[in-house]
Amino acid sequence: MSVSLGHALSVWRRNGTMYSRTWKSNLLPNFFEPVFYLAAIGVGVGSYINEMGGSSYAAFLAPGLVCVAAMNGASFEVTYNVYVRLEYDKAYDAMLTTPVSADDILLGEILWALTRVCIYGGAFYLVTILFGLAPLPHSLGVLFVIPLTGLLFAAIGLNFSLRVPSIELFSFYFTLFLTPLFLFSDVFFPIQERLPGVLQWVAEVLPLLHPVRLARSIFRGELGWLALWDVAYIVGVSALLLRWARKSVRQRLVG
Repeated sequence: MSVSLGHALSVWRRNGTMYSRTWKSNLLPNFFEPVFYLAAIGVGVGSYINEMGGSSYAAFLAPGLVCVAAMNGASFEVTYNVYVRLEYDKAYDAMLTTPVSADDILLGEILWALTRVCIYGGAFYLVTILFGLAPLPHSLGVLFVIPLTGLLFAAIGLNFSLRVPSIELFSFYFTLFLTPLFLFSDVFFPIQERLPGVLQWVAEVLPLLHPVRLARSIFRGELGWLALWDVAYIVGVSALLLRWARKSVRQRLVG
């Protein structure tokens, strides 16, 4: 990539400055959604379930919801916010009149998305500690999973945003893509116990499954060979999608 880190950081700072004006209204809804799930389902429904996957139901939910918080942080940033900057504010067109290149814009947006991911995911991880659901110190390894999750979903969301013709279609992205991932990616029940063999192989394609499974292994202190596959999936798919996004952003911004 013909990229300048300094120029990319200028894009990152611009987004950070804008976020500093609205952080309360942006942070609270996305942060409290997994907290409500943890309280209502983990504590409420969990009181009727003796154990799930060898632990209490709340402890089973906690690592998955950390990844969900990271997924939400990345997804909202690279969908609606990127699209508004692209189509309505024409912020990227203005940036291109400076020495900032399309590659700089792409990298800057990724860095900013990862910043928001670390805010949401890190804050929710602190909640799991306060609930007594994050065994220390080995659960600290999830701090590496949070940005990996954000990178994956930033890459997915960017590709969708750069191709969608209308902002109204983002409802399809959240309802028909993210919601099924949320429900069927090992967050609420262990899929290896509930899905038949063929569907388990199909589930391996789901992007949220891999960070959730990796985070749960870290919480339990039971990292094995499967963790290597999860990391390879996240990094490999992210790299492929970001390469595709680079081509798309050049077509949209440079022509």
